[in-house]
Amino acid sequence: MLKLQIRKIVIQLEETCLEMGREVSPPSRKVTVAAVITNPYAGQYVEDLSPLYALGAEIGGLLAQRGVAALGVAPDDVQSYGKGAIVGTAGELEHAAALIHPSFGAPVRAAVHEGKDIIPSTKKMGGPGAVIVMPVTNKNRIWNFDDMDAAEIVIPDAPHANEVVVALVLGIGGRPLHRIGPAK
Repeated sequence: MLKLQIRKIVIQLEETCLEMGREVSPPSRKVTVAAVITNPYAGQYVEDLSPLYALGAEIGGLLAQRGVAALGVAPDDVQSYGKGAIVGTAGELEHAAALIHPSFGAPVRAAVHEGKDIIPSTKKMGGPGAVIVMPVTNKNRIWNFDDMDAAEIVIPDAPHANEVVVALVLGIGGRPLHRIGPAK
């Protein structure tokens, strides 16, 4: 069984209060919580990546709990989410996929009390200072256009070649001044 090794956690809270000279009330809020973890398969090809699924579930739950706490709201108040991963250059995209796809979502949904729709995602390879832009959609109604957004994060010293940055975005309020509504 693999052990989750976290080098650091970065929490980025964005609150938009004014847009186009207009007050955003209540403010639109997004939190991105990212963990820099050791990639146990860095530098090697491994056929069976299923041990990474459990690490994904563990980090997903931790990031979701930290994100809800950073927003300072009840779990039900979280409206939208997204996820992403940057795998260091000694890894491969499949390492990121194994972390954020098969088992990551269930603990996130538990932490935000539901989540009927998929958690949109992106993944890439990169080195220290690589930026990742993650799509964000409504947790229960993916076609609610007002919640379709994106969030990005950069960690200046991560990922090292043998690391993965795993990130989760949680949002409240949709885009600032949204006025498109759900799909018809």
